[in-house]
Amino acid sequence: MERALRAVLRCCARGVSPGPWWAEGLRYRSASRAPAAAGGDEERPGPERRGGGQLPSAVPRGGPQDLTRSPPGPRSRPALWHKGYERDPRPAGRESWSWREGECSRVRRRLEQKPLAVGRTKGSEILFGIAPCSLALSQSRRELFRLFLKQGRGSQPLVRSEFVLQATARGVPVLEVSRRELDALCRGQVHQGVCLEATPLRFKSLEEAEKPELKDEENPSRELVWLVLEQIQDPMNLGALLRSAYFLGVDRVVTSQRNSCPLTPTVSKASSGAMEVFDVYSTDDLQSFLKTKTAEGWEVVGTVSRPEEVENVPVISCLEFQWEKPLLVVIGSEGDGLSLETQLLCHRMLAIPPGRALHPGIESLNVSVATGILLHSICSQKQRQGG
Repeated sequence: MERALRAVLRCCARGVSPGPWWAEGLRYRSASRAPAAAGGDEERPGPERRGGGQLPSAVPRGGPQDLTRSPPGPRSRPALWHKGYERDPRPAGRESWSWREGECSRVRRRLEQKPLAVGRTKGSEILFGIAPCSLALSQSRRELFRLFLKQGRGSQPLVRSEFVLQATARGVPVLEVSRRELDALCRGQVHQGVCLEATPLRFKSLEEAEKPELKDEENPSRELVWLVLEQIQDPMNLGALLRSAYFLGVDRVVTSQRNSCPLTPTVSKASSGAMEVFDVYSTDDLQSFLKTKTAEGWEVVGTVSRPEEVENVPVISCLEFQWEKPLLVVIGSEGDGLSLETQLLCHRMLAIPPGRALHPGIESLNVSVATGILLHSICSQKQRQGG
């Protein structure tokens, strides 16, 4: 059996079909050993071997087709090779085993790599993740189309049931889809088994930001803190900034329109859903906005990682900073920080003192981490004032 299999593999390696002869060879060997296995006559001697080979070279008259009519005798077994197979390496209706197996593997790989197409409503986007989808369902800030849940109960049946209840209350259809379809919907992001099709969120205008909120009307003497973002481009950073600002009690977030990241599903996921409940405002002229707020009596403070790079603006530690009037905290872009024009409009610059001597190249913090530290230092004073 092993010899016949090796012969088949050699034929496949040369790109030809092994043909019917190898099966006849196996039948001959089984027949020659059958009496001994049954306990009858002694085993008949096998075919003569030629030069240590496995099978004789003689082929019955008439070529390989004769093998299907009568089994070969011990001395007339077919050779491992015959020129008839060279003329027709792949006879009709008898494809090579190795070729069929390889083709099946290629088809299977193409099917696995082909992305699944899931219909989308025009103008919609796909939110992903438990927190963003749950908060979007609980608010009325988006138009909602469909909720997608991973097939099967999974490991969080209570979360799944809550989503179904929320979607039912809002009249949103719930569809169960496979994990591959969820991956295709959110383009491979971490969806935690849930996606939501909805309309995008947009920035609000500065005119809307000037309208007092209900909590401001109840306590008009409370000092306000606004976070101003200049050209934040990374959606992960923007999401982390919104999450920190919401958690620490910032009243408004204003961002520049030029070279800034929009409010995408990635931002919502990075903010852990804070973007779904926290308004974000934008302006196309950040410098004019800062000048207007300064004229209204607001203090404008910027942030800097290297104090020696700042000119004509005092730099103090965030631990020493004290404020007694409405405040704008301005944060610059990830790479360049605040532009020179914006720096010159700041009354003071805040720096975070390091806890050790720093090696070159790691002398600054990520913009979202640095902002979280600064906001905590500033907003803690606001809490002590009873804001």
